[in-house]
Amino acid sequence: MKIPFSPPYIDDDVIQEVTDALKSGWITTGPRVKLLEAEIAAYSRVEQALAVNSATSAMMLVLHWFGVTRGDEVIIPAYTYAATALAVLHVGAKPVMVDAGDDFNIDVRKIKRAITDKTKAIITVDYGGWPCDYDEITRLIKDPEVCEKFKAANTVQQSFGRMLLLSDAAHALGALYKQQPVSRYADVTVYSFHAVKNVTSAEGGIICLNLPASLDNKSVYDTLRLWSLNGQTKDAFTKLKAGEWQYDIVYPGFKMNMPDVLAAIGLAQFRKYANLLLPERNRVVEFYNAAFSVFSRAILPPFHRTACVSSNHLYPLRIKGIDEAARNEIIHRAGEKGVAINVHFIPLPMLTIFKDRSYDIADYPNSYALYANELSLPVYPQLGIAECQFIADTVKEAVMEVTGD
Repeated sequence: MKIPFSPPYIDDDVIQEVTDALKSGWITTGPRVKLLEAEIAAYSRVEQALAVNSATSAMMLVLHWFGVTRGDEVIIPAYTYAATALAVLHVGAKPVMVDAGDDFNIDVRKIKRAITDKTKAIITVDYGGWPCDYDEITRLIKDPEVCEKFKAANTVQQSFGRMLLLSDAAHALGALYKQQPVSRYADVTVYSFHAVKNVTSAEGGIICLNLPASLDNKSVYDTLRLWSLNGQTKDAFTKLKAGEWQYDIVYPGFKMNMPDVLAAIGLAQFRKYANLLLPERNRVVEFYNAAFSVFSRAILPPFHRTACVSSNHLYPLRIKGIDEAARNEIIHRAGEKGVAINVHFIPLPMLTIFKDRSYDIADYPNSYALYANELSLPVYPQLGIAECQFIADTVKEAVMEVTGD
């Protein structure tokens, strides 16, 4: 049996939606993008959502809108994918890394000591779809002592009077914090529609706006949309209507828009997400929990908080008493038996681009400890009971072969 790690969910409805987009004669940004934005906004319980070409672009666009630039600092977790940090670097700012807590998310207790008068934003990450402790993070960034350090550099920052809370919720579409979508807690939440995510558009990202009352979400949406289209006052769909060719460029913008042909994939998938795709992911996770709860070497994902629910993007199984080399050998042996296993993530300070900037993994011991014995098991709707059982048995066998017990 061959089990890939994370194949996309492509059924006849996805194929039909994409075919319809192709036959429509319009494949770049147009009506399907607007429809996807509206459906995601409603599901996420926010006023506005903007579709762009990736979650990385989404974070860059938001940071740029907030005025984050050279000399500024942005707090991020050390235990995340590189895109979280690269978005900060691409706007010229410095990522300030904070170690992970035991639930893989940023350790809220360590954030305060990382805040300086250069801090303009914090980017949280809902690891594997497990929500951060948003109440504690919000309480921290609104603390008078912390706000006193904040130095506003433009009118948007002045309207906040504090740092921006930007959620990198790339994994977390469908996750709940206190029975509400995670997008209800940050100022801005970014979801990813990358090929391996719970819902995909092949490539793509969604910006969900939940801004303070002093700002108008629709107005900010309009600004971000214009900036994502080269600063052009009309998108191509509008511009090519009869008699509507005239346009202007009013801002040195970016090329970050999502095309309709990709939105079509996302639409067809998303319409099955709440009632089919997400429940099926939950089923796989529940199977793993039962299968590994009786395996003495297993450390199950520590995702337990009242009224919080993971989107189950990942199943991060940890193995007691092994080091990084043994973990890698387990992955190799499982692969030889037909099961593809991944690791999420290599902590940022271990990557060359950040080591060269003097980040040191020794400063983030919990991030390394989580990484060193973590196995990300396959989780997707297409896995049946037989496949899940094969994965569990294969992992257990590989662990016993490597550990000798």
